[in-house]
Amino acid sequence: MNCFPCFSSHEKKAPKRDDSRKRGHVPASAPHYREAPMQSRPENPRRITPEATNEKDGTEEAAKNIAAQTLTFRELAAATKNFRQECLVGEGGFGRVYKGQLEKTGQVVAVKQLDRNGLQGNREFLVEVLMLSLLHHQNLVNLIGYCADGDQRLLVYEYMPMGSLEDHLLDLPTGQAPLDWFTRMKIALGAAKGLEYLHDKANPPVIYRDLKSSNILLDNEFNAKLSDFGLAKLGPVGDKIHVSSRVMGTYGYCAPEYQRTGQLTVKSDVYTFGVVLLELITGRRAIDTTRRVVEQNLVSWAEPVFKEPSRYTELADPLLRRDFPVKCLNQAVAVAAMCLQGDASGRPLMSDVVTALSYLGPGPHAGTVSPLSGPASPLHDGSMNGAAENDHRGGDSARERQQAVAEAMEWGSTSKHGHIKSLASMGSSV
Repeated sequence: MNCFPCFSSHEKKAPKRDDSRKRGHVPASAPHYREAPMQSRPENPRRITPEATNEKDGTEEAAKNIAAQTLTFRELAAATKNFRQECLVGEGGFGRVYKGQLEKTGQVVAVKQLDRNGLQGNREFLVEVLMLSLLHHQNLVNLIGYCADGDQRLLVYEYMPMGSLEDHLLDLPTGQAPLDWFTRMKIALGAAKGLEYLHDKANPPVIYRDLKSSNILLDNEFNAKLSDFGLAKLGPVGDKIHVSSRVMGTYGYCAPEYQRTGQLTVKSDVYTFGVVLLELITGRRAIDTTRRVVEQNLVSWAEPVFKEPSRYTELADPLLRRDFPVKCLNQAVAVAAMCLQGDASGRPLMSDVVTALSYLGPGPHAGTVSPLSGPASPLHDGSMNGAAENDHRGGDSARERQQAVAEAMEWGSTSKHGHIKSLASMGSSV
């Protein structure tokens, strides 16, 4: 079924924003910021060791290796002017995000204060701290520090001044210029490289599980970074071909086989990337209940067009005003179609996607023809039924929480650094 040379097989949620979320504000699940330069860090993660099978001991062991700063609640209150309304830049189901400046370093940061009654609990907090402390790449958001004082849970990120992809692509206010074609492809390539790193460089691979336009953050030059790793999960290793998990994510983005069976693979992320790429091409939301019924599910609406390459230009965002290379658009649609195949085994690897997208935006291959050489294969029906938006985030059982914590702990390795007692203490009660 693979029609493209670069895709040859070589394998070995949301409708409208809440009224409370202001245009241009950062979704609390996606803190998007950067002003101070990033510290230079190696891009290769530390190899997992088979240590820390005991949850409490494992948390303490992993805490030794966390590069992020431990910050006090007092420090973060001072950085955000006591969490004043004027510093608020976004809010959502997980809590609020504030822009602040650390007094000790002068660094401008984003502070995500988790709602104690919100959707993100200790489990997601701990997983995100550990994942972002041990995984470093130019297309992953940089975690500066965290706070676990008492029942307070705060995460501190680099400040990303351009906000999220959602802010620049979907439901633009009057007067805001739309993203041009090459900027869209630059963002797609950056997000793809972030996923490629998680799938191919992390050992074992990490399945991101929550790719969506609000979780792709942008710096001043529209370089993309993935954020919000609370749902990330370690991928299969050895003879295993998938990991089983309670279905979590955002409706409209989840791979159909994952939603049906709970079986998770890196190809689940590939499907989700296809949805985001289709959003970039069309300017439409994954799920939009304001449209006609046949157009509410983006993938279902686009599938008939995937089967007729001569119609690919019909998918282009009208705001582009046909200002794009037609060959590049056709190839981008073909990549999206391959990623969105109902059969997971027919989807490309993210490394293949990165190769293909490198021909569609600014760069050494700009203006050249990508290795794609034919139309996308017809897709199986990947449509999903249910509520317009469903994050599938419920209360974890004690067993699930322990398993998630234990998996995150595996990223820790022996280090000479001192203990981070607040995180260890917090983790032992998750």
